[in-house]
Amino acid sequence: MTDITHYAAQMEKELPSILAMAERSVNIDSGSYLADGVNAVIDIWAGMLSGMGFIVERKPLAGFGDQMTARLALGGNGPRLLILGHADTVWPAGTAADWPFQRIGDRLTGPGVGDMKTNVIMAMHALKFLLANQALGGLASVTFCVVPDEEIGSPGSREWLESVSREADLCLTLEPCRPKGGMVIGRGAVGAFYVNATGVTAHVGANRENGASAIAALAAMVAPLEALGDPANGLCATVGIFKGGEARQVVPGSAEMHVDLRAPDDEAGEKLLAQVREIAARPPADPRVSIVSRGGFTRPAFPTLPGTHALFALAEEFCAELEIPVFSVVSRGGSDGSFSARLGVPTLDGLGPVTHDTCSRREQVEVASIITRGAVLAGLMAAAAEGRVRL
Repeated sequence: MTDITHYAAQMEKELPSILAMAERSVNIDSGSYLADGVNAVIDIWAGMLSGMGFIVERKPLAGFGDQMTARLALGGNGPRLLILGHADTVWPAGTAADWPFQRIGDRLTGPGVGDMKTNVIMAMHALKFLLANQALGGLASVTFCVVPDEEIGSPGSREWLESVSREADLCLTLEPCRPKGGMVIGRGAVGAFYVNATGVTAHVGANRENGASAIAALAAMVAPLEALGDPANGLCATVGIFKGGEARQVVPGSAEMHVDLRAPDDEAGEKLLAQVREIAARPPADPRVSIVSRGGFTRPAFPTLPGTHALFALAEEFCAELEIPVFSVVSRGGSDGSFSARLGVPTLDGLGPVTHDTCSRREQVEVASIITRGAVLAGLMAAAAEGRVRL
């Protein structure tokens, strides 16, 4: 049977190596659009996985980093395990120099430290000692995927992720654990919608009547779009970016708007998207302005499957043994685990270390949780190999 306290002791031994690799990885700028940086991070991780016997395949994604698929055949009669992580962050070039990896007392900070560079490294070290102790022999295989465009919704990686998910029997996803122990058992649908307007430029003093404002055309959409939301029930259409114009004294000839979409389920998402498209299609007050829109839901809803409940029940058991808190979360945030869960693969998410204020300059990882949450992750993998997970 799984000895979770032994796994915690193993993770504690691995901690110095985890922190050293986290420092190397976090100090590389790897925003979604920084392909070289994303690949530099993947180079580090691929090297470790190769050293553990994984066959690593890397496929370039145009405009982004590589899609990394690492496979290890184990030959057991048990399930095929899929582990999902990502190498990209939300941060632009230059961030790591300005805000490098740092340990401050019992916390780690730096760009992408908890979303999710430390998480992936934690998972690899858990795999390392499990394989060394032959604790995974009952599994048929382990597939470890690292995504290069997750932070923008994985638009170029969806087909690949769905393909590897169809070959899996369960999926463990490495998004950060919520403060106080939240693990994710379900998610809503997440999307992005883009609206661009082209108007006619003119000097606002000498020739105002010959201009047609692109900004005015899009501004008229903001209130109707946001009025579609019902945040208490997980439904949101939020204008996150609005920009345009050329100069203060010029009637703006161009403008753009980026709208974040959230829905509690796929049906509600389809209805919301139809309403958003209807607003974007309304003729602008000035017919000289042209409007072009695109986008939709990039991630489907993440259903809570019976196998997900079984995985979470095991996680609860392990957390109780370690005397650490845990609770289940149905999140509005997006994750690549949505692709596997939507295809019927039991998926548990939020299996990284406890992270505070993700995607902000306040992002911090609780160092002690690398040990305990790493042990829980190891326990789930070992329990699957032992046949303890009812899928």
